[in-house]
Amino acid sequence: MSMDPPQQLSVGTLLFIAQRAFEEEIATALHEQGFQFTLAQGRLAARIAQQGSRLTELADAAGITKQSAAYLLKELERSGLVLRQPDPSDARAQRVLLTTRGLAAQQAARGIEQGIERRWAQLIGTANFARLKSALEDLRPHLDRHQGDSD
Repeated sequence: MSMDPPQQLSVGTLLFIAQRAFEEEIATALHEQGFQFTLAQGRLAARIAQQGSRLTELADAAGITKQSAAYLLKELERSGLVLRQPDPSDARAQRVLLTTRGLAAQQAARGIEQGIERRWAQLIGTANFARLKSALEDLRPHLDRHQGDSD
């Protein structure tokens, strides 16, 4: 049995653990509601702006190649969650939009997010949760190069 003290986790690791749990809970609940997608597809769909997004914008926001984004979008199209339309500002480009079903999934996800936040606030205390969220909001302008892309 090791007598080494437990390793202190970095804030990055702790944030990743929380984000992963958050994301997995949303995906599980949406799957139970009949929305089928992989986590990678969900991460990409979550970045689609209300007025639609170009493939290149989505790939950049997700930190993946255009080829990977195109593959994920093709699968989301097959699931009936997104569609592509010509971009009115550039005839050579297409915009990716959420379908009515995709919008329903997004709306359901927002409700699930609120439930998770309420539960986490109960777990660590409302004041602690409010401070955590406020601190992360304070960091966002310094870290989020995509701020405003898909709020």
